[in-house]
Amino acid sequence: MKDFHMLIGGKAMPAANGGTFEVTAPATGAVLAQVPRAGAGDVDCAVRAAVRGFEAWYRLRPAEREAALLRAASLAEAEGQARFLDTLIDESGSTITKARGEIAYTVDLLRTAAGEARRLYGETFPNDDPHRMSLVIREPLGVVGVVSPYNAPLSLLTKMCAFPLAAGNSLVIKPSEETPLTALAFGRLLLDAGVPPEAVSVVTGFGAECGAELINHPDVRCIALTGSTNTGIAVGQAGLTKMRRMQLELGGKSALLVLKDMDPVKAAKIAAQGIFTHSGQICMANSRIAVEREIYQPFIEALKAEAESLYLGDLREERTVYGPLINARAVEKVLEHVRAAVDGGAKILTGGEIYKGLVVKPTVLLDPPRDSLAWREESFGPVTSVVAVDDLQEAIDVANDSEYGLSAAVLTSNLQWGLHAARRIASGAVHIGTHSFQSNALAPIGGVGLSGMGRSGGHYSTEEFTEVKWISVDVGSLPC
Repeated sequence: MKDFHMLIGGKAMPAANGGTFEVTAPATGAVLAQVPRAGAGDVDCAVRAAVRGFEAWYRLRPAEREAALLRAASLAEAEGQARFLDTLIDESGSTITKARGEIAYTVDLLRTAAGEARRLYGETFPNDDPHRMSLVIREPLGVVGVVSPYNAPLSLLTKMCAFPLAAGNSLVIKPSEETPLTALAFGRLLLDAGVPPEAVSVVTGFGAECGAELINHPDVRCIALTGSTNTGIAVGQAGLTKMRRMQLELGGKSALLVLKDMDPVKAAKIAAQGIFTHSGQICMANSRIAVEREIYQPFIEALKAEAESLYLGDLREERTVYGPLINARAVEKVLEHVRAAVDGGAKILTGGEIYKGLVVKPTVLLDPPRDSLAWREESFGPVTSVVAVDDLQEAIDVANDSEYGLSAAVLTSNLQWGLHAARRIASGAVHIGTHSFQSNALAPIGGVGLSGMGRSGGHYSTEEFTEVKWISVDVGSLPC
């Protein structure tokens, strides 16, 4: 077991009160590390450093910010496996395939963000007064507080940090208490790439003692959070009282529509990937599936076979599809959702029980009550619900039967049907011909309803993390 320190202003530091907590491996229960348990004083120290670091980082030329992020991308590409692979597998329960995917996506995100440093475009607009010129510029906000999740602790953290940095902001990162080691390694990567030491800090701790202090700190100009809807609502309420900017990517209850022209076996393979990857701990996972009645029976038979064929082995085996949930609370939540649905009349097609340790078998529910937790709330585990529908309109109605709207998908080979559905589903994203979780460094990721506010990715991110300023200039009388 190793002892770790926080990164505050470029320095490795313990918690001021000497407190620590253990980080454990969900696959084995082994203690991986002791990390500092930050409190209010530590957060204040990190924010004050970030205020100073903001001036150093923002005053750099765009080309210099671009170069630092490109160096970070090159380091992640050359040294990513050494820096991150084992930590991702051990700390978050990622399979080796998923961990490699996070590293590759991190490289892509850093390179994409680097280009955005040169693209903080403004505009001019006409004035009725012929002696005045009006222009609009974008300026960074200042200190951005980043509260990152445990399910994709590297790639999501990268997305949440790289674009604010490209825009000239400084960062204080508060990672999930389940996965602080990945965040500390990422913070070190940024410093090694040449980001000024005080521009990036990583404080480790728990929500009430550390996260809340960051959210409420008067010098934090923006909060970027990826997490549960309940946490997002609390953050939003706190942020509103301070009138600060917020970018919130929250929970989802994503629908997958399987239309009658699809091969049911192919559709089942896509659906299984869309829910069982990383044990369903993906906010965009297709946890609700609506299937047109003509292919419903062959589809559920194929989905059952697909679920039961998934290999649940050692996380470092290439053929392992997924591993444990993050902790015992997550397992109990999943099983409670399943129990309540069955009590309400749902049928378990397959799964519904623990395989071993924190690993829950791939689970498919048929016809859960529409008011059940399994149907309405995010289980955040390997559980999906399937219902039959009579036509495309009913499938769209099923997709919209939710307070969430992060992502959705339509499986069809008929582009007209797919586009019709995509236009009518209330969601931040709709994917045609594949499952509901997709990644693209340029895409505007975010949701509607209880799935959050704001967008991350590409220039949509840099716009979120900048302030628009109108400047008018008296240019005097024009010559004759």
